[in-house]
Amino acid sequence: MSWLSAYPFRRYCLHAGLSASVCLLAPLLAQAQSQPPKSKGAKLDKSAKVEDKNAPVILRGEELRGRPEREVQLLGNAELVRDKTIVNAASINWLQLDNEVQAEGGVRMRRFDDVYTGERLRLNLDTGAGMISKPSYRLELNSAQGRAERVDFIDQEQAVVVNGTYSTCEGTDPAWYLQADTLHLDFGRDVGAAGKTLVYFKHLPILGTPALSFPLTSARRSGVLPPTFGATSNGGLELTVPYYFNIAPNRDLTLYPKLIARRGLQLGANARYLGTDYRGETNLEVLPGDRKAGRSRYSLASLHSQQLTQKFSFGWNLNTASDDAYPTDFAGSLAISSQRQLVRELRFDYQGSFWNASARVQNYQILQDPESVFDPSLKVNRPYDRLPEFNWNGVKRDVAGFDFALDAQWTYFWHPDEVRGQRLVFNPQISYPLLHPAGFLTPRLSLHSSSYNTEARAARPGVAAQAEKNLNRFVPTFSLDGGLVFERPVKWGGDKLTQTLEPRLFYVNTPYREQSQFPLFDTAEAGFNFAQLFAENRFTGHDRISDANQVTLAVVSRLLESSGAERMRFALGQRFYFRNQRVQLDPNGSEIRDSRSDILLSAAGQLTPTINFDSGLQYSVSKHQVYAANYGVQWAPQPKHVLNAEYRYLRNSFELLNVSGQWPLAGRYYAVGRISYSLPERQTVKSLAGFEYNADCWVFRFAAQRFSTSTKGATTTLFLQLELNGLSRLGSNPIDALSKNIPGYQKVNQPD
Repeated sequence: MSWLSAYPFRRYCLHAGLSASVCLLAPLLAQAQSQPPKSKGAKLDKSAKVEDKNAPVILRGEELRGRPEREVQLLGNAELVRDKTIVNAASINWLQLDNEVQAEGGVRMRRFDDVYTGERLRLNLDTGAGMISKPSYRLELNSAQGRAERVDFIDQEQAVVVNGTYSTCEGTDPAWYLQADTLHLDFGRDVGAAGKTLVYFKHLPILGTPALSFPLTSARRSGVLPPTFGATSNGGLELTVPYYFNIAPNRDLTLYPKLIARRGLQLGANARYLGTDYRGETNLEVLPGDRKAGRSRYSLASLHSQQLTQKFSFGWNLNTASDDAYPTDFAGSLAISSQRQLVRELRFDYQGSFWNASARVQNYQILQDPESVFDPSLKVNRPYDRLPEFNWNGVKRDVAGFDFALDAQWTYFWHPDEVRGQRLVFNPQISYPLLHPAGFLTPRLSLHSSSYNTEARAARPGVAAQAEKNLNRFVPTFSLDGGLVFERPVKWGGDKLTQTLEPRLFYVNTPYREQSQFPLFDTAEAGFNFAQLFAENRFTGHDRISDANQVTLAVVSRLLESSGAERMRFALGQRFYFRNQRVQLDPNGSEIRDSRSDILLSAAGQLTPTINFDSGLQYSVSKHQVYAANYGVQWAPQPKHVLNAEYRYLRNSFELLNVSGQWPLAGRYYAVGRISYSLPERQTVKSLAGFEYNADCWVFRFAAQRFSTSTKGATTTLFLQLELNGLSRLGSNPIDALSKNIPGYQKVNQPD
């Protein structure tokens, strides 16, 4: 006969600590402890998965039976609570000696906010081991759910789902789920591992595998990644089955064999690593026998940087390809197809207290446009190799009000067809900045000193003979840079802002030096923009120092918010020449007789909280025509709603109209696209179009992209992807293409 009989009360509570003592608790207190508060959408803290084994056990039921300090039976609306474990059932049997719970009839268990419901439960409260039969379950960590024949609890962090399902979709009829004979859920490592598995989508099997592993969170795990498939106009259908090695939290390796229908099997590997003082990535692709090209193909790209000591570092950037046509034949994106100058560089850097030094060797592999065989004007000029180059730069500021600087460089330039030689450059500078909150004035004096030693070379077919030369040059430059800042409060659309007016004057005087005999190792004419307006030399590099007696006048006006953020910006600038410019890149070129430069105008900012714009204009006053222009506007009324329009023009080069956007259609459909249209040629030079469908627990994406890979060639790439949230992505990934082509693009399953 039980030692507890039916009392007049409907609810009883047993409090059992280390002494297993019995006490009567108020029903209200028991109810509060059995239903801990839970905030909606809160992330589960891993530290919360440690249960206090010394916590009291609280029991409730309509009838309690048992034997002292051995067994307690609860009948009718039974409930057991121990810290983060709550069990509800028609009947519960608590074996105190083993601290084991046995429950039957409408069992519902909440453990660490994971919920299991089933027919029968057995659970050891100390070890977490046990089982539940015919369960359905819901995991708080990733909102996953499923059903099973049985769930075996190995301990508090591991469970095995037997003949069960798994899905992150809501509802009793999930859009996708995986069905496996065994499903091992390891909450300590946040990883799931399934045995024989079928993945169902809309009740149709789409993927079968003898084994499958997947993360319970966004953490990376080793294993076979879902296959990706796509198609290009150059290679046909493509199928890739990657294998991912999560070597360490800061190192990984991905092997990705790719079957290309028209070419064969391409083998690829991508290795990444990251440390406190180093980082790098290497990508290798090899196609042993390209059936279409009739030869083996390969490419290599490796990038590394490392801090050896606090001041000393080194790194490399190595790129190579088997042939000129590689970026054309294997282009999956515009970025890859446009890589025709492959740099190989190894460098060492030292950072001193007020100076830094570097040494590097650098050369290039040039991948010529295949059409250059028929049209030599398309041939890409090969840059000079630097074998090696040493740089020293030092700046010492505020020495009795003066700033001192010195730039020094020695380089050996090598080219297979052009003049070769050494160049030594010294460029000391001194300035005296006068700074004030309302403005600044900085006079500056520099002396460019350079020495060239070029090599003699005999003539050979297609290359003229070169004589040895020793050339020296000394060019002083004086500049004066000054500006003022005026402010006033204004109102814009009801907002209180600060408007600035910032006039600036920049004067440069550099005498003329004859330089037509100097080689052109690394020098070109700089592009004309606002940054170049305030540069002393209109050339890049050190082979040409422009003569100048000129002044730049510019004015900038900005609208600033109270936080200091810039709402809008307007700028206007022009350069005025007091004498002709005689130094030219071409030794036979004539001097420039213009008295003033083109006018530069720009305006950018935020018209409204949802509309941004950016514009620039270069106008030739002497020719009364626009040389370059760009006008762009973006409308983004809310997340995942963005439209972009841009006009770009460069005289005698291109005139493009770019339109792109991401916009919701009916229901959960989103349209994505971009078109670049050449107005003079009346044809599309680049296009992308597709759509996305967001169904909460899965996303479908389709996109087609077409772009030029050579002067007369183009590639079309198809992207088709099914993303099962919380499991994997199947198909080819269009997200990179969408992000690069559509400013403001967001993934449709990205939280707002």
